[in-house]
This record gives sequence, structure tokens and C-alpha cells, in this order.
Amino acid sequence: MPGQRRPAAALLASLALVVALTAAGLGGCGGGDVSSSPLPPLPGLTCSGAEQRLWLVDYFDDWYFWRRQAPDPSPFPDRSVAELFQASLYTGNDPQFPRDRWSRMESSADFDRFFTDGKSLGYGLFLAGLEIQGQPDRPLRVRYVEPRSDAAAQGVQRGEQIVSAGGRSAAQMVASDDFTPFTPSAEGQNLSLVLRQGTQERTLSLRATAFALTPVTLGQVLQTPAGRRMGYLHVKDMIDQAEPQLAKAFADFRAAGVQELAIDLRYNGGGLVSLANTLASYVSAARTHDRTFASLRFNDRRAGSNDTRYRFEDPALALGLTRVYLLTGPRTCSASELVINGLRPFVDVVVVGDTSCGKPVGFVPVSRCDTTFNVVNFEAVNADNQGRYFGGIEPRCAVEENLSQPLGAPDEPLLAAARQHADSGSCPATSGVLTARRRALRAADGQAVRAGEPPERQGMWTR
Repeated sequence: MPGQRRPAAALLASLALVVALTAAGLGGCGGGDVSSSPLPPLPGLTCSGAEQRLWLVDYFDDWYFWRRQAPDPSPFPDRSVAELFQASLYTGNDPQFPRDRWSRMESSADFDRFFTDGKSLGYGLFLAGLEIQGQPDRPLRVRYVEPRSDAAAQGVQRGEQIVSAGGRSAAQMVASDDFTPFTPSAEGQNLSLVLRQGTQERTLSLRATAFALTPVTLGQVLQTPAGRRMGYLHVKDMIDQAEPQLAKAFADFRAAGVQELAIDLRYNGGGLVSLANTLASYVSAARTHDRTFASLRFNDRRAGSNDTRYRFEDPALALGLTRVYLLTGPRTCSASELVINGLRPFVDVVVVGDTSCGKPVGFVPVSRCDTTFNVVNFEAVNADNQGRYFGGIEPRCAVEENLSQPLGAPDEPLLAAARQHADSGSCPATSGVLTARRRALRAADGQAVRAGEPPERQGMWTR
């Protein structure tokens, strides 16, 4: 706590944290992430509630990005660790920044399943609840299905209407803004799901599994209306398992001699900064090699880490383009927004779709007592020191997606707009309805009321 003597136990915790992060290379330059190994046991501390609370207060005071603006809650026994965590979050009292709606704690098993194993626990279907927020008369539809999930195995498809799930009607879920039936707590749980396609209804029993994610899909070469070769790639998760898939896709693009590139980030909630760096490097190549992709800025107590910098790589299969199309929406968040912001000083970035979520801050995850704490530790800026896009990144071409069209289809509205712009330099005509609706769904601080539905994971992590 600023200006106060910290407890001895908390000082030991802070020392162990500093040693661990320093050894992992957080303060240095380069393209590597902070080590993914958990912190070593903290000397003199156990996992008792009292000592966890002392540790948490000290950690926020040392490493929280908003340490000076945040509350200073009591660590005493009237609060659980989870309650103390919530009470420690910055509430938006500084006009430069909206409130912290991103920091969270989760089980280390869940965190490691995603970032280490490349898996997710769930049924494998994702909803279009955000798209109809504030419009209860519109049907709730499936917008994406994970290829290796039980939903995919049972033939659930993008665009199908959800009638009910787990005994709750779609109308009830939309009205309450509560989609928890789609978030199982353990493998083997079943979800009774009623779907409608046209006039036909069917009932499925989906089983929750820990399925392997497919972070990169739909790599293909299309033609613009005038015959230019355009590569298209859908990137959903920025995890280590994406690297070989990116390499294959860009090898295919290079072999095909693509002249334009559209990267679909509309459902990409983020992930590792290093993966965002790699993806951007495949676009720009030797033109940007060793230039700054992103710099991380920490709080005043950790200003010595402000030289943490990610530099563009020079992958052999890079395309070296001067223009790229990035397809976005309100779920384009954090590390995926970093791709847009990091490329902008060097490449003509044409953003097509809807405004992104607005999260230019990220985490250095800390694991303790089987819990991983994802606390906002830094903000990210590009080579021109541009960042703080908390209102989201606005599209150059505002286009509303159509869930009846498969992703990657030439006539899918966002991809069709990119293909048209590549030929003519102009965007499709728009009525402005999309922009007006998005404004209506933003809170008083200008931020989206909600950024998605479960089980989406949004953030920007160094490891």
C-alpha cells in the first residue's frame, strides 16, 4: 500500500515475485514472452486465507497497472480472497481510463488447459448473444462451432437458431443476459439443446469435453471481382498451437502468389503477445524486421520494465505486403487489437466489420495456491506510441455480418467488402444502422456493456 510499511510476509511475497519475473526476462527486450512456469513457493507463506489476502494486497500494490488509482481495501477476515480481489480493482475514477472490467482470477487448471494444452472445456458452440443485445425480438443463433467439439460431431452449424438450452428458452437467456447453460463446470456434463433451422426443430444432448482447439482455420485463396489473388485466414485463438498452422497457411499463400490478404479476427479475443507479433510479422516481413511491434508500459513502481519490447520478426514465409485487410467485430479484443495497432505505423491496415472491444492492456499471469491471477499489469503501445483505444478500433468499412453465410464464403459480407475494396478502394454503402446500434450498447464511459458470452477468453498475456 503506497506510503505504508508492508507486512513482512507480504514483503517476502513481493521479493519472490520480482525474482521470478526478472529471471523470466520481463524487463528485457525481444520477442519472447515471460516464462509460463508458476512462481516458486513463497518463503514463510502458506495457502491459508489470511496469508493469501496479505499476498494479494501486496501484489496489487507492486504490480497492478492502476495501483495509484485503485481502492485500498482491508485484507482482514471479513473478506474472502475473491471478494478482496474484486474490492481491489480500479473503479474508473481517472478520466484517462475506464474502470477495470478485465482483471480476473481463475483456477490454474483452467488457465493451463487453455494456454499450455491448447484445449477448452465445453460443448463447442458459440452464441451470437452480443449481436442481439438490447433486441430481444431477434432470434438467438449459433455463430461459431469448434471443429473438434461435441457440437461439431453432432452437426451443429453456424446460423442455426437456438430455441432452448438446459430447460431455459432463448428469450429468457437474452432477456436476462445470462448464457450460463453453455458453460459446463466439468467434463461429462450434458446439455439438452433445441435447435431450429427453417421450420424444422431438433433436440440434441451435447456432452462437455476438454477438446483440442483449432486456433487457425479456413486458410484459402480467393479472387477479388477483378481477379486479384486474395488469401483468407480465420484466426480465433492466439496460443502456441497456432504457430505451425500459421506457418502452413502462409506457405500456401506465398506459393499461390497472393496479392492481397484478409485475416479474420472477428471472434479472436486475444491470447499471447508473442503470437500477435508472429502473425503481424508474416504480413509485413523484411520491411519491418527488428522494428518495434509493441512496447509494454507498467506502473510507476515497475517503470524499470518499460523497456519490454516486442520486435517484428522476419519469417521466411512472410508475404511482405503493404496492405492488409483485418475483419473485426466487438469480440476482436486485446492481443488481436494489438495486431491492428502494431501494423499501423508500417502497413495500410483496412479494418472491415464492426468496432473492436477496446482493451489495450494486458496481464503477466501469476499462479499461487492453484489459482491464476490475471491482473492488468501493463498497457501496450505501437512504434508511434499510439495506444489507449479503450473505445475500440473503428472500422474503415462498417459492415454487419450475416450468420447465414459460412465464414470464408466469398459473399460473406465482411469478406465480400474486403474483396470489393481491394479492387476499387471503396467500401460498400452502409445505412449507419450498425454504428447507431453499437453506440446504444455502450455504457456511460464509452465502453461496450458486454464483450461476449461464455466461454470466451479475452485478454493479452505475456508468459
